[in-house]
Amino acid sequence: MSLWIKICGNTSLADAQLAVNAGADAVGFVFAPSPRRVTRDQIAAITPQLPASVGKIGVFVDTDFPEISAAVVQCGLTGVQIHSGSHADLPARLRHHFGPGLRILQVLHFGEDTAVQLQKASSDPSIDAALIDSRTATAVGGTGMAFDWQAARATLFSGESKLNLIVAGGLTPANVAEAIATLNPWGVDVVSGVESSPGKKDPVKIRAFVANARESDKPAERT
Repeated sequence: MSLWIKICGNTSLADAQLAVNAGADAVGFVFAPSPRRVTRDQIAAITPQLPASVGKIGVFVDTDFPEISAAVVQCGLTGVQIHSGSHADLPARLRHHFGPGLRILQVLHFGEDTAVQLQKASSDPSIDAALIDSRTATAVGGTGMAFDWQAARATLFSGESKLNLIVAGGLTPANVAEAIATLNPWGVDVVSGVESSPGKKDPVKIRAFVANARESDKPAERT
């Protein structure tokens, strides 16, 4: 199957449409503290104007089930991205409530215990994919920093995971091809690497990112 590409951190209809027109499979909206934070009302006005075939993913950090559920319904989200600090039963509750149509992504921050976290996430049938990201002392996403791809290749991207794996953190139009060649992920996710400033997308960077990712993808080698 072909590479899944998500352009995250969209704050306007114009930026989301840029991603769609460039050929992204999904757009992301951050409902967590961030320079890119949006409200439910904002996104509820955007998603109906996007193609039904494009994924609409809400990003949540330390958010409870009622709040996420309300956002999914009001904003017409087709997926949610939750962080590892969330309640352990959150994926199961979301799956039970919304069924298989909601894509559930679990964020794991690369570090010494990521392999253990991935194994745990893989045992949860409600989780569709794991998004491997970097983090800093003050930010859990959108850091613009890449994790150690070579180390991750040996410990996480060896082909043994039952989950689809998505690479995030520090991706840019210039390095996405290297990330794909090194890790052969199911998908890639970018925020700051395609921005002109926090929360504002750069059309040239978005088009280059998607084009370079598509060109680097080798469907014949994927499973």
